[in-house]
Amino acid sequence: MSLAETIEPTDGKRADGATDVAAVMLAIGKRARVASAALALASGEAKDRALCAAAAAIRADAERILAANAEDVAAVRAKGQRESLVDRLVLDPKRLEGIAAGLEAIAELPDPVGTVMAEWTRPNGLRIARKRVPLGVIGIIYESRPNVTVDAGGLCLKAGNAAILRGGSESFHSSRALVEAMHKGLRAAGLSEDAIQLVPTRDRAAVGELLRMAEYVDVIVPRGGRSLIERVQNESRVPVFAHLDGVCHVYVDAGADPDKAEAIAVNAKMRRTSVCGAAETLLVDRAVAAGLLPRIAAALADAGCALRGDAEARALVPSMEPATDADWSTEYLDAVISVAVVEGVGGAVAHINRWGSHHTDSIVTEDPAAAERFLNEVDSAIVLHNASTQFADGGEFGMGAEIGISTGRMHARGPVGAEQLTSFKYVVRGDGQTRP
Repeated sequence: MSLAETIEPTDGKRADGATDVAAVMLAIGKRARVASAALALASGEAKDRALCAAAAAIRADAERILAANAEDVAAVRAKGQRESLVDRLVLDPKRLEGIAAGLEAIAELPDPVGTVMAEWTRPNGLRIARKRVPLGVIGIIYESRPNVTVDAGGLCLKAGNAAILRGGSESFHSSRALVEAMHKGLRAAGLSEDAIQLVPTRDRAAVGELLRMAEYVDVIVPRGGRSLIERVQNESRVPVFAHLDGVCHVYVDAGADPDKAEAIAVNAKMRRTSVCGAAETLLVDRAVAAGLLPRIAAALADAGCALRGDAEARALVPSMEPATDADWSTEYLDAVISVAVVEGVGGAVAHINRWGSHHTDSIVTEDPAAAERFLNEVDSAIVLHNASTQFADGGEFGMGAEIGISTGRMHARGPVGAEQLTSFKYVVRGDGQTRP
C-alpha cells in the first residue's frame, strides 16, 4: 500500500477538493489507536522480523530513497539554507546503510515489553509484579533529519507502540520513501502498516491537530529547534517528552591532559556541527588558560571554526570575535563556538547550569575529584568525563537508535530508546484474599 493510500478516499477532502487537515489527522489517529492495541500483543519475534525486513527494504530501495532525498536537498539549497543545515538533511549510501543497520541493531535488543521490573510477595500472600507495557500511540514531531523517520518508527515498533510521524517539510520526499520501506517490513511480518504512519501533508495545521488528539495519542515527542519545542509545550494536550536544543559544553580543567583536551574539543565541535550533541561553548580553567587556550583555539580555527570569546579569552587569543550574552545560550549548529575562561570546576558548573540547555556537557581532566564534582553538580541529561559530547547518541549508548535526547525530568531523561518508550503496570496474583 502506498503512503497516499493510507488515507481512505472519503477522508480528508472538503467539498472544494482541498485537504481537510482535521479529518486527515482524525483518520490517522483512529487507525493508530487500533494498530497500537494489536501491536502491544505482538510477539518479539514478529517485531524483530519486521525491523529486519524493513532494513532489507531500505537497502533494496536505496536508489529510490536517495533520489527522493536529492529532490529534498535541491529544494532546500534553492532556498539558500546554509550548508551546515543542509547536512542534517543529506542522505548518501553510507548514511543510508547506517539507517538500515540501526534497525537491525534495534532488532537485536531485548524486547522491553513484558519485562518484569520488580516482584515481591506481601505478608497476606499477594504476589505483585511491576511489568513493562507499551505507552500506546506516540506522535513524533521533528524537523529536517530523515533518519529520525526510521529511528523513531523502529524504536516505537520495538516497544510495541504505534507511531505517528510528522517530519519537517524539508525532508518530505525522503521520509515518504523511507516509510514506504518500513511498510514493506511490517507487511513481511504480518503486522499492520498503521503501526507506522507518516502525516501526508506539509500543512503546519497538522501539528496543531496532532497536539490536540489526546483521545488517540498518548505521548508527543518533539525534536527540533527551540521554537518548535516551545510551541509543542505551550499547545499540547498530550504529555510531552521535551527535547530542547543542545547548548553543550566542553570544560577543560586545570588537571586536563593537553592532548586529550585539544582532541576532545575539536571533535566535540567539528565532527558534525549540525547534531544536537555538538559542543557550542568551550570553557577553560583560568589556572591553565594561558598555556592551553591558544593551542585549542588554533586547532579549532585550523579545522574551520570561528571563535567568539569573553574578555579573558580574547586577551589570550585576540583573533576571537567578542561574545555577547546571547552567544552563551545559542545552539549554533554551525562551525562557531563561544569561549569563556572560568574559575575552576565551580565556575564551569555555574556557567553551564545558568546558560546550558541541560543536554550534554563534558569535563576534560585527569583529576578524579574534579571529574566527580562536575559529574555530580552539572544538571544535564548527559555528563561525560574525558569524552566528546558527540557521543550523546542512543546508538552510541547501545540503544540501537534514539528518538531524541530528553532534557526533561519526568519519565525519560537522556537518549530515548525502546525501553524509555514503555510504561508499566502492576500485575497482582492472589488466592482468594479479601481486604478486611
